[in-house]
Amino acid sequence: MLCSVGGGVRQGLGTRTGKGTMVSFASITAKVEAGERITDQEALFLLGSNDLLAIGELAASVNEKKNGDRVFFNVNRHINHTNICVNRCRFCAFSKTADDPGAYLYSLQEIEDRAREAFGQGATEIHIVGGLHPDLPFGFYQEMLWRVKSVSADLHVKAFTAVEIEYLARIAGLSISATLQALKDAGLGSLPGGGAEIFSERVRNILCPEKISGPKWLEIMEEAHLAGLKTNATMLYGHLESHEERVDHMRRLRELQDRTGGFQVFIPLAFQPENSALQLENSRGTTGVDDLKTLAVARIYLDNFANIKAYWVMLGEKIAQVSLAFGVNDLDGTVVEEKIGHDAGATSPQAMTRDDITTLIRKAGRVPVERDTLYNELRRY
Repeated sequence: MLCSVGGGVRQGLGTRTGKGTMVSFASITAKVEAGERITDQEALFLLGSNDLLAIGELAASVNEKKNGDRVFFNVNRHINHTNICVNRCRFCAFSKTADDPGAYLYSLQEIEDRAREAFGQGATEIHIVGGLHPDLPFGFYQEMLWRVKSVSADLHVKAFTAVEIEYLARIAGLSISATLQALKDAGLGSLPGGGAEIFSERVRNILCPEKISGPKWLEIMEEAHLAGLKTNATMLYGHLESHEERVDHMRRLRELQDRTGGFQVFIPLAFQPENSALQLENSRGTTGVDDLKTLAVARIYLDNFANIKAYWVMLGEKIAQVSLAFGVNDLDGTVVEEKIGHDAGATSPQAMTRDDITTLIRKAGRVPVERDTLYNELRRY
């Protein structure tokens, strides 16, 4: 038996692994309740199950042990400084060439002004990611960090995906570790988790062959952790990948986290097919069931991650709210002016206020907790 749901008892039918071992909800639940790590095969069993409520309840119990009834958010602002990019990944609706309609590049003053405005509105974090611009020198990125930090030393700068770090190292003629140190010296506080997409070489060769490989992404994140920088981790799902490839992606993250402990949060990102070139090939996108199941299985499988985030920008506010009953304990933040997800077709608002987020969390029966980027509690509501 798994657990009681709505007064009844859910009992999953088992399946045999290649080694003849029986996998069932009962066996998985027993392992989780004993504090044991589930296997890839058990994660696949959960992803293939139609018993969404049972999976959610198990994930919720795991999350309650880790985080109680707290749900984190922060007051932040995204600054996507340019959409001009030398890569033209087929799933991406954000990137443009310099002569495309809608191509843009913020000046350093515009970036500083946006950071100053955000700080005045109570932001504690500036989140900066953008395209791989063909003409900007490394010094531009250093000065961008200096300008944001000049607004306030207390303003945390989370910036540059692993893909951007590799590109900056190339244009600077530096090693990855030296690049990270130079950016730290300029004010970099942590890294977001973008660019991971799916580590599967098969899928990556279709989605983004120009991008760094999955192993390279992991290598850069390990370098960041060794340099004392905390990072996020993501997975783009709902396009061309299989369940096996999702689990493989999470396994590699779990293994790196075992070595470094440098990941702060895992963020599954729901693929937005509306404005992607992959739309022409009938890429499926995600459903609410798929979103909730993916979040819940991530909570169960990634036992060495403290936090699982539902990125409301891509999921929408309602699914993000429901996810709080499926093992999620973080909703990101106020965001403001997010471009990447919305260019891809996200229909969520561009921003949520502090009151919006706290109300959403309270109505889900949880306690809103404002945090900083490094997950220090700032205020409980």
